[in-house]
Amino acid sequence: MAFSEYRPLNEKSLIEYIKAEPSLSSKLGNSLDDIKIKEVGDGNLNFVFIVVGPAGSCVIKQALPYVRCIGESWPMTKERAYFEALALREHGRLSPEHVPEVYHFDHAMSLIGMRYLEPPHIILRKGLTAGIEYPLLAEHMSEYMARTLYFTSLLYRSTTEHKRAVAECCGNVELCRLTEQVVFSDPYKVSQYNHWTSPYLDRDAEAVRQDNALKLEVAELKSKFCERAQALIHGDLHTGSVMVTHESTQVIDPEFAFYGPMGFDIGAFLGNLILAFFAQDGHADQVNDRKTYKEWILRTIEETWNLFHKKFIALWDEHKDGSGEAYLPAIYNNPRRIVGVAHVEDFNQSRMLANEQIVSSRLLK
Repeated sequence: MAFSEYRPLNEKSLIEYIKAEPSLSSKLGNSLDDIKIKEVGDGNLNFVFIVVGPAGSCVIKQALPYVRCIGESWPMTKERAYFEALALREHGRLSPEHVPEVYHFDHAMSLIGMRYLEPPHIILRKGLTAGIEYPLLAEHMSEYMARTLYFTSLLYRSTTEHKRAVAECCGNVELCRLTEQVVFSDPYKVSQYNHWTSPYLDRDAEAVRQDNALKLEVAELKSKFCERAQALIHGDLHTGSVMVTHESTQVIDPEFAFYGPMGFDIGAFLGNLILAFFAQDGHADQVNDRKTYKEWILRTIEETWNLFHKKFIALWDEHKDGSGEAYLPAIYNNPRRIVGVAHVEDFNQSRMLANEQIVSSRLLK
């Protein structure tokens, strides 16, 4: 079976695909007789297959040409798989302990093969709903964010390197537009895809649409999202994009990745922890009122930010004499002075007049 052109895979055709790809079949010990395949793509966009055999395992993720949770009525580019693979590899290089390894990428098939995060890894959102504490979550997420954001920014890179990297990622237009739509536009107007618990929250939804001060703030945030190419951000760093155990934290699904404002990743993750905090009362029961767990979430929010700040500043200080061109060491690591090749006529003229006045006063004496 040829796979030179795009076709959505199913459990049967995926076996044939793996057989034809040594980078994948080798992860299964080249033994495909007893492998088990399960499609678990409960997300909004993609097929996700877990492939497990007697000698190994992997995950296969394939992008669909539409938004899966809506259907073919909402087309979506398959090219997002390219940007996801790019981000996984770059972020994995910078933070290998917290990003699953990529084994294989097929551009034509919009397909990524990567490490299977075996149980007891679960989606962080599910763990938060279940009231499970993760003692290393703040440490791990602060490390991931500090390293991926710092090392892909102009604080570390030259402008030439940065512009080339930005250019490589600038094609992820449709996913960026999806964020612009569902985060920065649709919630503040009447939109086809908006939903809420109606009629109980009708008044609240209308209040959001009528809040002009809020909408102006959102417009400013949207402008920053669209215009600030600070670092290679994940772009969708919510608690559904993180898999955890008590000892491991793995960031997945960066298909929304592009060069954007650093604060978007940080804010998305911390904002989702805040949502989890306010959701706890709905999960409380007579056995567990979730008050202790809510305190843990608040501590985790604070620790994540404080650790991120500490680690980011430490990286900046460590590399302050490096090639980063946001703040050139020759300028900012020394006392500032007004010196340059091209002088400004305003000052030159004032200097000449001052010299003439000095000469005239001396002659008059």
